[in-house]
Amino acid sequence: MRVGYNCRLTVRTWNPSMTDLAAQVKAAVAALHDPHTCQPLGEAAVRGVGVDGDRAAVEIQLGYPAAGWHETLAGHVRAAVEAVPGIASAVVQVGSRVHAHKVQNQLSPLPGVKNIIAVASGKGGVGKSTTAVNLALALQAEGARVGVLDADIYGPSVPKMLGLEGKPDTPDGKKIVPKYGHGLQAMSIGLLVGEDTPMIWRGPMVTQALQQLLGETLWDSLDYLVIDLPPGTGDIQLTLAQRVPVSGAVIVTTPQDIALLDAKKALKMFEKVEVPVLGIVENMAVHICSKCGHAEHVFGEGGGDRMAQEYGVPLLGALPLDIRIREQADGGHPTVAEDPTGPVALIYRDIARKTAARLSLQAKNKSIAFPNIVIQE
Repeated sequence: MRVGYNCRLTVRTWNPSMTDLAAQVKAAVAALHDPHTCQPLGEAAVRGVGVDGDRAAVEIQLGYPAAGWHETLAGHVRAAVEAVPGIASAVVQVGSRVHAHKVQNQLSPLPGVKNIIAVASGKGGVGKSTTAVNLALALQAEGARVGVLDADIYGPSVPKMLGLEGKPDTPDGKKIVPKYGHGLQAMSIGLLVGEDTPMIWRGPMVTQALQQLLGETLWDSLDYLVIDLPPGTGDIQLTLAQRVPVSGAVIVTTPQDIALLDAKKALKMFEKVEVPVLGIVENMAVHICSKCGHAEHVFGEGGGDRMAQEYGVPLLGALPLDIRIREQADGGHPTVAEDPTGPVALIYRDIARKTAARLSLQAKNKSIAFPNIVIQE
């Protein structure tokens, strides 16, 4: 199965004119390619280099959560450092730190949230909500603090997927404390009304409800808030684009042409409102028969890849049409939580790393980088 775009980890040669051994070590490490960004690690990721005789110590800090890749990266860094003439051994430490990144139209950041990632499809029935929840869980598994907001006012599904019940607490009758499901902070209109209560609201009421869910929830120090958007490009999407500080968007589609038509509309919508599209996730890419192992492309083949090439955005990953994904989500135990080391969960984690890595390439949001300083007499 194809998983995302390919970018092999390679070592570039350093400048032979360098005489300082520490500088050579830093250059060798900075030249390593990151398969999640398809760019060199860069000197900014090399937080520290120390050389003592023929021994070296290197500290790497990635700008995105990648706990599942730290050990592999440390091995590549160690090999690159020990290839430097004069270095016999190296100790490597790898960590991650998530920064807040630039949002559209100079909007103010949401309190308690560094980055908002919108997950959209343009069309229903492509597994967008399942992807959004598993993406959030995968980001958490990679080491981030993550929340998920169910922005589908008419058909909320996140509470069921996370096994959440009961109304959220409120400390003052105004603010809302998010519910926790599998470690994720979560909020949904489905937690505030009955499961079988229809939301018979017009557009203005829906957009107001979304803003209240976002602004009145006491999000607790999130690196990422994943927003599960409803299908289409209507009121909710427009409100999100104009009034909510979104750092980036992920488009979910299936390979079939009909789904791709609507996915393209969703992508173009984000482009028009200047929200970066971080990539495309192709869901239900292939079905593997559980009895005979026969692989069949039920919804076509390669549609997400073609769309990614057409619009110049990466294909973050391709997921199988697997009955266990549906069963686990329906049962309140999404795949990444239920089977964290399984093959499908590992695909979600790879998608999560690539999504966060793409976001890390964007400019930082300096408006929340430093606290306000107040001078009092």
